[in-house]
Amino acid sequence: MLDVGYLDDGPADGPAVLLLHGWPYDIHSFDEVTPRLVAAGCRVIVPYLRGYGSTRFLRDDAVRTGEPAALGRDAIELMDALGIQKAIVAGFDWGARTADVLAALWPDRVAGLVSVSGYLIGSQASGALPLPPAAEKLWWYQFYFATERGRAGYAANTRDFARMIWHDASPKWGFDDATFERSAAAFDNPDHVDIVIHNYRWRMGLAEGEPQYAELEARLATAPVISVPTITMEGSDNGAPHPPAAAYADKFAGPYAHREVGGGVGHNLPQEAPDDFARAILDVMAGAL
Repeated sequence: MLDVGYLDDGPADGPAVLLLHGWPYDIHSFDEVTPRLVAAGCRVIVPYLRGYGSTRFLRDDAVRTGEPAALGRDAIELMDALGIQKAIVAGFDWGARTADVLAALWPDRVAGLVSVSGYLIGSQASGALPLPPAAEKLWWYQFYFATERGRAGYAANTRDFARMIWHDASPKWGFDDATFERSAAAFDNPDHVDIVIHNYRWRMGLAEGEPQYAELEARLATAPVISVPTITMEGSDNGAPHPPAAAYADKFAGPYAHREVGGGVGHNLPQEAPDDFARAILDVMAGAL
């Protein structure tokens, strides 16, 4: 489906780690995580998700879907292409959801999981359920993207929109212009707007998924329990919508631990707290939960 742009660092025969970014971020979220893992002997793979950076669709007529099963299948196909049978999978935001999907649907390919904000697998049915008003307010951009005005607004103001989300999601993260622009270049991908809009509209049942992913989405809609060794994480000042840890602890049936990271850390935990994120990956690898 894709020609994937990715970083591949560390020894080819080292234990594999797949790092997955979210929206509106990119592979630079792991700039400081990667060398820590490489120093520990890991092979680190960091792909641009569909719609980001140098990743491109192979066919012009391919449907630009952003549904969760598609992102999960992308990751498995990348592992296949690179000859990686099993990997520790870690991510945040969309990347955490995709990592959860891999662990739930392909547990034989996942040696362990690190997921910021925990269990993020959902379905169109669950997305149709109303939330309390305060929670709905946090999802304002999801409702904005449901409109054609929202699509046009995001297309016209992608960088400004992303910068605002960075500030709202990580209110105490003092990133500079150079840090933002390094990641913002990934949003120039010609499929970026289509993928983002479809992702949020699909969640609300306002856009159809592709038939090729229907069976996978049906399995995800049952909210499958994850059995691989897992550490979930949360920043003390995550300003993005996220469930409390107690709400998802029972979705992890294998060795499991949850870690809170203080010091003003927000939504982009790998970039804001790379030591904590890398340590969690290495602890899962070592079975030190």
